Amino acid sequence: MTHTPVLLKEAIEILNPQPGEFFIDGTIGGGGHAIEITKRIEPNGILLGIDWDKEAIQRFKVKGLRFKNLILVQGNYADLPEILEKHNLPKADGLLLDLGMSSEQLENSGRGFSFLRNEPLDMRYNHDNGATAAGVVNSFSEKDLAEIFWQYGGEKFSRLIAKKIIEERRNKRILTTFDLVEAVKKSTPRNYERGRIHPATRTFQALRIYVNDELGNLETLLQNLCQIIRGRAAIISFHSLEDRLVKNYFRQMAKEGMAEILTKKPIRPTNEEIQANPRSRSAKLRAIIFNYCL
Repeated sequence: MTHTPVLLKEAIEILNPQPGEFFIDGTIGGGGHAIEITKRIEPNGILLGIDWDKEAIQRFKVKGLRFKNLILVQGNYADLPEILEKHNLPKADGLLLDLGMSSEQLENSGRGFSFLRNEPLDMRYNHDNGATAAGVVNSFSEKDLAEIFWQYGGEKFSRLIAKKIIEERRNKRILTTFDLVEAVKKSTPRNYERGRIHPATRTFQALRIYVNDELGNLETLLQNLCQIIRGRAAIISFHSLEDRLVKNYFRQMAKEGMAEILTKKPIRPTNEEIQANPRSRSAKLRAIIFNYCL
């Protein structure tokens, strides 16, 4: 499946990359945003592309062959100050973060990100990073699992799902996505399946966020933003927890006079984009431009 970048036109317009500038794509993913940025900063601009997922970096090495000033790093955007220092790079003119998952990760990674495919329950962006989702669901207490499902997924049946997982794993370890989906379905009302989203959506989201410490990484990035850029930052989020962190940080920077918010309200996909790419429906784009940094 071909990856379709979300809010591409809107993100590029608000970042306004210019020839010769230095830009960072902190979540290179399918590469759609990065390719458009490179077109605008050529011939002498520099693009630093980062992704935790080794496979995403390998894919973009092929896509970005024509761009001469490309630096690709398998790493975490939370570590950007160290990455810039290691590569002797200055503060960037612009930064883009797309916090959503790429189509390649959902469709072809084999790591259990999608509840529609029977795969090992891994969910790590980086194979070398910490515990898998299977490790979490097979070892955490009922209380801790319920807290994860509620805190990171807003799952109203979090306690019932956690209780059922404990029951199921007494008989057989939960090792695949379908094992987890089955436990969720057994613990939620039948009419839950007839809702707008799949009954396992929030459980999978919560586990993925927890396993990869997504909110912790985003918070670290935001706190370090002044060390990373001297211009514009655009961040595309996909759920309220991410969006709240971004919104509150941008407001604080504006309140202190250090930056100007470029999006008084978050930019949302058009109806046409949602129809063409249903995964874009929950996307929100917020952007900021720094005046100075302390």
